[in-house]
Amino acid sequence: MQSLGQNEGSLSCPQGCCPTLLFNPPPPQSQNTTTKPRNSSAECRHSFVATTSSYIFPNTKFTNHESLPSLHESFGEFKKVYPQYSETDQVDHLRAKEYYHLSFSNQSCLDYIGIGLFSYYQRQHHHDTSKTQLASSSTPLSPPQYSDIPFFSISYKTGNLKTLLLHGGQESEFESAMKRRIMKFLNISENDYFMVFTANRTSAFKLVADSYPFQSSKKLLTVYDYESEAVEAMICCSEKRGAKAMSAEFSWSRLRIQSTKLRKMIVSKKKKKKKRGLFVFPLHSRVTGARYPYLWMSIAQENGWHVLIDACALGPKDMDSFGLSLFQPDFLICSFYKVFGENPSGFGCLFVKKSAITTLESSSCAGIVNLVPDRFLRQSSEDKCSSGNCKQKPLSSLQDQDLSSLNSFSGRIQTSEALKVEEESCELQIMVAAAEPEKGSGSVEAKEVVESLQNKKAEHGENGGFNIECRCLDQVDSLGLTMITNRTRYLINWLVNSMMKLKHPNAAGEPLVKIYGPKVKFDRGPALAFNVFDWKGEKVEPVLVQKLADRNNISLSYGFLHHIWFADKYSEDKGKVLQTKEGRGRGLTTNKKKDRDKLGVTVVTAALSFLANFEDVYKLWTFVARFLDADFVEKERWRYTALNQKTIEV
Repeated sequence: MQSLGQNEGSLSCPQGCCPTLLFNPPPPQSQNTTTKPRNSSAECRHSFVATTSSYIFPNTKFTNHESLPSLHESFGEFKKVYPQYSETDQVDHLRAKEYYHLSFSNQSCLDYIGIGLFSYYQRQHHHDTSKTQLASSSTPLSPPQYSDIPFFSISYKTGNLKTLLLHGGQESEFESAMKRRIMKFLNISENDYFMVFTANRTSAFKLVADSYPFQSSKKLLTVYDYESEAVEAMICCSEKRGAKAMSAEFSWSRLRIQSTKLRKMIVSKKKKKKKRGLFVFPLHSRVTGARYPYLWMSIAQENGWHVLIDACALGPKDMDSFGLSLFQPDFLICSFYKVFGENPSGFGCLFVKKSAITTLESSSCAGIVNLVPDRFLRQSSEDKCSSGNCKQKPLSSLQDQDLSSLNSFSGRIQTSEALKVEEESCELQIMVAAAEPEKGSGSVEAKEVVESLQNKKAEHGENGGFNIECRCLDQVDSLGLTMITNRTRYLINWLVNSMMKLKHPNAAGEPLVKIYGPKVKFDRGPALAFNVFDWKGEKVEPVLVQKLADRNNISLSYGFLHHIWFADKYSEDKGKVLQTKEGRGRGLTTNKKKDRDKLGVTVVTAALSFLANFEDVYKLWTFVARFLDADFVEKERWRYTALNQKTIEV
């Protein structure tokens, strides 16, 4: 059997980002030394770690937030260590042009998980155009152009997932176009996979749990170092249907997978190839940034497991390096939001391998949705009100913690209604034009409308439907995998290294920040889990850190790490750090599995998008450094009390 370590190492350098090509470390003696080319991916990763640790604030510790170097000075040193960061300037130009709201609001958004669909500029242009059309009441409304409708709401529908997958269902051309665009972006073939829109990430997981044959394939094995609302919902639903739920464990404090234990759970002792169950595998942790060897998927498949890949935490172009055709998971789940930093609402996507459809059981499932363009919603509402029937419910919202988004609902508007809007709009224009002969152009205008509709039908029918401009997806495609990966790699590792330089000014020099999961690492993900500790060694509650960060225009999240395994040498840590998610039971240890599963560590989390820049990570670093002031929290309390704002309870 292959070695996990070898496989993990081989995943890094195919992207063409060997660190010997990325840095030009500044020591004088290196100028007279000929550097030999690095061929080993292990040497590349080692060089990256050594350079980051040696040249970012070398032999320095910061004990006072006022002593931190300025943004300009820090950025200058950053570019010396990572000179190829300047080759990602295209991202900064894109951010300034298409996402200028981030600069205007001075907001650092470090809490977005998923993939963006549209740009802020596109959203504003669409909004301004809609206002102009509404204001021009004397001008007949033009037929809705799908390419002009980037925004939408979701409409719930109940049904049978297996029936939908086998026989298809009614969908608008807008939905068909959106499916084609997403599958093209993710490099997923329509010949191999069927795609279903879901309300959010949690809904996608529950759909699989409701339909998977747990009566015959009883086991559910998950690999998550943090508590996920979606996964917990899947486990709850699966256990009700007879599943035996199991989880991988993670070693304290780097939170690496306990390989021996996981292998025992996966590998079958029986020679029969009976399907053992469902193996749910995230390609990396969205909380700690830990990446997991893809070899686990192969081991699971070789031992008779169906495999579900959770791709929600992937970077926007990481699917390019995944090798979907090689692993061919039975299920894949990802999520999309509308506009980064402005509109986190969106939807989930469930991809089902066509050869796996027959293994599913028929059951009535909730969570499948239709996408309804906003213009159809407005048109439908106006039509109902004009006929004296204004009973349509207002749009409401529901928060899904795992997707970190608010999803809007369309009051159960039927897709069949939406499909009729375009032709009805065109018929209305023809009637209006024909009814105004005094203008001398009624027949001409009617003829133009008819010809326009006929041309559109012919064009879109022959070319496979409407095209939707998802400008954010287009921009990510243009930037490419290497640029995006390199940029976030430099930023997240600078942030990790800089956080570890913050020390309390007492004699012991206790660290201000504790980082969970990988530290400085070449192939870590762009996410970070940490906690802040005061000079007494007491943890500052993550919720408090998040609230204070929000008041400093930094958006963070918090999570709960669990399934942690402690070696004997960490038995003292185990008694100190484990507690319930609500903060109770610190120091509690138990031998009961159900009780152990409820214990873990609450943490602050930050995630970098492809639009993150150096100012974002510097801003977070300087904010955290303010906790070096023992009175920082108390000062914040009094400052907001003086401003007649709601105080933070400590």
